[in-house]
Amino acid sequence: MKNIGIKISLYLNYFVFAILLNSVGIVILKSQKNYGVDEVQASILEAFKDMPIAIVSFFIASFLPRIGYRKAMLTGLGLVTLACISMYFGNSFDNAKILFAAVGVSFALIKVSVYSLIGTVTDTKKEHNALMSSIESFFMIGIALAYFLFPAFNNENDPNSWLNVYWLLAGLSFLSFLFLFFVKFEETQAAGANLKDDFSQMFKLIIKLLTIIFVISVFLFVMIEQGILSWLPTFNTKVLRLPENISIMMASILAVSLAVGRFIAGIVTKKVNWIWVLSVCIISAMLLVIFVLPKTVGLEVKEIHTLSDIPLIGFAFPLIGLFIAPIYPLLNSIVLSALPKNLQSSMTGLIVIFSALGGTLGSRITGWLFKHQGPENAFYFTLIPMSLLLISFFILKKITAEDEI
Repeated sequence: MKNIGIKISLYLNYFVFAILLNSVGIVILKSQKNYGVDEVQASILEAFKDMPIAIVSFFIASFLPRIGYRKAMLTGLGLVTLACISMYFGNSFDNAKILFAAVGVSFALIKVSVYSLIGTVTDTKKEHNALMSSIESFFMIGIALAYFLFPAFNNENDPNSWLNVYWLLAGLSFLSFLFLFFVKFEETQAAGANLKDDFSQMFKLIIKLLTIIFVISVFLFVMIEQGILSWLPTFNTKVLRLPENISIMMASILAVSLAVGRFIAGIVTKKVNWIWVLSVCIISAMLLVIFVLPKTVGLEVKEIHTLSDIPLIGFAFPLIGLFIAPIYPLLNSIVLSALPKNLQSSMTGLIVIFSALGGTLGSRITGWLFKHQGPENAFYFTLIPMSLLLISFFILKKITAEDEI
């Protein structure tokens, strides 16, 4: 198959970083218990993860093709391997900050490379859509696995036992490094432009109305997704009063539903216009928050020892992932596939930057709400960005219909 080695490498890299990036919710929970920080202090981990993603993406996105995608991804995988080992030996909240800062820098290199390479290994918009959706679905599987990996190493009688998972994560990162190093990988490095031209290209993109509405939509979506993903383990512990390991495993339902939702969306969008898919999805998500979340919050939970002891309604709210799942890959594919390939790296940089900013703000606001408004009320905040996101879909539809890009 065409470019099979490169495609496998893209999947592997995204899988490793899915586990690392989205372990932030687990580490937030462990930090409150092991390192004595409160909700607002713990939420800073999201910023240590996301702000390096935004900063690095801004400076490297448009001229990364001249550095070389392979070199960039190898650098990211090597850095994160060392960071995982450092977390094991450091065992402190400060080391957790360093870990996520390293993960953020590395993911910026990986994501810009992966998104840009999708455009080089596909020939049509349908192929682009399909590969984008499948890679994002694989990313969600990695997220789901994180919620089982950490409990597997966690012994509630030994506060340091969970750190052993970082040896496994370091090993996965190093294996991915080796695969990428030896796989046949052909890329043409661009030449001739300079840093000033790179930034000029990015700024020319961002002043377009389509780009403005698009990055706002990305920002709003990630604010919703990361606000829920990062704080669901804490919600399960403090509101549903579940044991720590079960709280973490319960959060995997959200990740699995995200993966399933993106897989289904990849099929549905072949027959249904994207605007209707996204509109139905966001409205369904809002209805879940309005009607299902109150029943979850009001749930009287008896003694819980296994997942089977939890009443069915307790599993309902994480299914919101089914409905928000299609939004991110569809928005990205709609815009990226409409751009010339030489502009896709710059646009990817903007996607990563605003995704990072949305994730940081979403987690910080949710952390503040958990502390000051109570964990049972925090997720109602998501109705605001969901409403704005619905409006942005129709603006995007109108702009793309006029073919302004």
